[in-house]
Formats: sequence, structure tokens, C-alpha cells
Amino acid sequence: MSKVLNEIGIIVDSLGLPLREGLKVAKDMGADGVQIYAVEGEMAPENLSTTARKELKDYIESLGLKISALCGDLGGHGFQDHQQNPAKIEKSKRILDLAVELGTNIVTTHIGIIPEDTDSTIYEAMQKACDELGIYAKSMNAYFAIETGPETSARLKSFLDSLRTNGVSVNFDPANMVMVTGDDPVEGVKLLKDYIVHTHVKDGIQLKPVDPRDVYGTLGYGEGTDHEKIAQMVASGEYFREVPLGHGAVDFPAYFGALHEINYNGFLTIEREVQANPVQDIKLAIEFIKGFT
Repeated sequence: MSKVLNEIGIIVDSLGLPLREGLKVAKDMGADGVQIYAVEGEMAPENLSTTARKELKDYIESLGLKISALCGDLGGHGFQDHQQNPAKIEKSKRILDLAVELGTNIVTTHIGIIPEDTDSTIYEAMQKACDELGIYAKSMNAYFAIETGPETSARLKSFLDSLRTNGVSVNFDPANMVMVTGDDPVEGVKLLKDYIVHTHVKDGIQLKPVDPRDVYGTLGYGEGTDHEKIAQMVASGEYFREVPLGHGAVDFPAYFGALHEINYNGFLTIEREVQANPVQDIKLAIEFIKGFT
């Protein structure tokens, strides 16, 4: 495969440290950049004054780091509920404003599972919300990047093709695909090549097939004992498991090769969702990626 020359990022929240301490650790580890959650707490747009934004930007630059993206995932089935969407759209726009002010033009998010039925009210609500967000992002030369995983690449591409701009694009996560939908990340990269603006580097395995609605939830689905039992089994790791890079089902030589083929030049951002020793795991992840250079 071709050499990996992309910059390496870390989701700084994965380190489990206070923000500024995490930023310093990320730099010491050899990362080029960081992705930061910006929904609640000190990084929420409403909690960051103009002065605080400038101070944070200056501090990140003083470390020699870049921001690969902000994470603006608002939860609650994404944009499936048209009644909640006005408030979520407004909050998402403020997160994008913050991103641009801090020096990045990408906000990653989950929008909820895109229904197969394009005539459904949920599909319509998601399409309308994403269209508005896409137009807003495009006006700032920026992107809301949908994370892959809840549905197949083909269904995601069809949805994106229906929008009026590419202001809503893709944050490609190969592990979500192999763990949940069983989709092939390499084929997914090729299919979504015109939309990929950010990526996560994560690995995982699927232990047995699972309904994505039991993983991510969906509006109007899941009431009753059976669903609750399945949801608990999903949470326990009975259906799939995130594992260290190189120990799962993601074919990284082929995945990195596919990104190279489509001329992807953005960040490879490490996401590691574990409680025990995330710092050591992320150090090893950086070494793993650099092994392809």
C-alpha cells in the first residue's frame, strides 16, 4: 500500500484528562492535531466568551497543534424529531461558529439512523434539517460531517446526494461499519469519496449480527422488555467490541490505501472509547499509524 502521510489527530476527550492537560499530553505523544467535544461544559459555545475562545486558540497554537474538528453530537436520535430540530439546528450552528473561530471548518455529528423509506416523516425531518445545516456550513466554507456506522454507505450516499449542497458531508469511521452494519470500509471509502472530510481511526469486531436501532436508537422504536434486554446486551459487548488498532476486523492497509486512492488529505483522528488506560492505548495507536509511513 502507499505510505500514510496524513496528519494524525486524537480525540482529546478520549484521554480522560482535563482539556488543557489533555492537549499537552496529545502534543507530547506526537499528535499533529486534536478533535474536541463542544456540546456541554467548558467547551459549549454558550460557555466560551470571545476572550476565552482567543485564549484557547492561542494555547493550542502555542503547542504546535491544530484542531482537526469539533464534535457536535447532540444525541437524542439526532435530527429525527422535527419538533426538537429547531433548537438542535440552532445549537449546531453555534458549534460551527465556534469551530471556525478556533481554526477548523469541520464539526462531526450523528444525525440518527437514516430510514430506508425515503417517504417517511423521519426521513423528511432529517433531510430538511441537514439541508438547512448544509447551506449554513457552505456559506462559511465549512462542513457538518456525519459519522458512518448507523446505516450502510450506499444509504448514506443516497441521502447526501438528495441535499442541495455538500455542506453536510462525512466523518468516516471504519470500526462502526464492521461492528454494526457489517459494511466494508474500503468499498465505503470508494462510494463516499466525494463527501469524506474527516476520518476516525478505530478498530473493532462484530461478534454477532445486531439491529443498528438497538445500538443507536431511533425515534418511536424500542419500547418494551425485549428491546431493553437487547440494549443491555449491546452495552455489555455481547454483539460487538471496540479493540486496539490492528486487533479487529478493519483491514488497515486496504483502508489507508483506499483513502490514498481518493486523494484524501485530511486528518486520521484516533478515537479510543475505553475506560482503562486510554493514554497507553492511544500511544500505541499513534505508533500503529506511523508504522505505515
